[in-house]
Amino acid sequence: MNLSIIIPLLNEQDSLEELFNRIAAVCKASKLSYEVWFVDDGSTDLSWSIIENLKLQNPQIHGIRFSKNYGKSQALHAAFEKANGDVIITMDADLQDFPEEIPELYEMVKVGNYDIVSGWKKKRFDNVMTKNIPSKLFNLAARKVSGVSLHDFNCGLKAYKKQVVKSIDVYGDMHRYIPVLAANAGFRNITEKPVQHQARPYGTSKFGTERFIRGFLDLITLWFVSRFGGRPMHFFGAAGTLMFVIGFLSALWLGISKLIDVYAYKIYGNLLANNPWFFIALTMMILGSLLFVGGFLGELIIRTNREQKNYHIEELI
Repeated sequence: MNLSIIIPLLNEQDSLEELFNRIAAVCKASKLSYEVWFVDDGSTDLSWSIIENLKLQNPQIHGIRFSKNYGKSQALHAAFEKANGDVIITMDADLQDFPEEIPELYEMVKVGNYDIVSGWKKKRFDNVMTKNIPSKLFNLAARKVSGVSLHDFNCGLKAYKKQVVKSIDVYGDMHRYIPVLAANAGFRNITEKPVQHQARPYGTSKFGTERFIRGFLDLITLWFVSRFGGRPMHFFGAAGTLMFVIGFLSALWLGISKLIDVYAYKIYGNLLANNPWFFIALTMMILGSLLFVGGFLGELIIRTNREQKNYHIEELI
C-alpha cells in the first residue's frame, strides 16, 4: 500500500465527508493505493456516525474511537500502530489543510528519500494576535532549542516514512515535536514544504492560547530528555558534585576560621551553629549527595532497561 492517511478529529461532523471525497479524488487521480484512518478523539457530535456511514461505501476507511478526549498525541500514536502504508501522511480534519498536497508530499518521501516532510503554512488565515504571532515565537524557540530547522512545528500536514512512525513513541502533547523525536531516534533527513492554508469553514478551533504554554514546557522536557535522558549522571552527577564541593569548601572555611579565632585571637563562645552559612553549607552538601545518588540510580535504571529498547538500525552487516 502506498499511503496511510491519518486524520485525528474532535467534533468535525461537517467536514468529514467533503474531506474524504477530496482525498479519494486526489489518490485516484495519482493512482495511489491508500487507506484512511479517522481517529475520533471523544467527539460528542455525529462524527463517529458519519465515519461509520462512509465506511459502508468505502473499504479504504478505518476508524478508531476513543471513549473520551485523550489528546492529539494519543490519537496519532494509536493510528501509527495500525498504519500499513509505505508513506504515512497526517492531516487535520477541519479542511484547513489541502488534500491536494498529498501527491507531492508522497513523492518527496518516496523519490526524494526524506524521512519527514513537514508542511509550512507560510500564509496563515488565523487570528493574528491569538495564533499567528504566538506561533511565530513558539516556532522560533523550538528551532533554537531542538536544532531542527522547521518554520512550522504545529502544522498538522506532514509525511513520514513508515519506519519513522513505527520507531517513535508520541505521548503527552508531543505531537508538535514529532520531527524532534524522530531526529533524536536517528532520522535526520527532514525537510519542509510550503503548503496552502485556508480559514476554517466549519466549527471552531479546539486549541486555545494555553497550548503555547504547554508547548514551551514540553519543549524544555524534550530538550532535557534528548540531552540527558540516556546519561542522567552527566546532569545530576555534575550538579550534585558541584553543590557538594561548594558546600564542603564553605564548611571547611568556616571550620578554619573558627580555629583561627580560638588559637590566634583567643575568641571563644562563637558557635558554628550560630553562623547561618554553616546551615547553607550543610544543606548544599546534603542536596549535592542526593543529586549524585539520583543520577547514579537513573544510570542503573537505564542500563537495566536498555535491552528492551528498540533502536532504529539503518543498515546491518
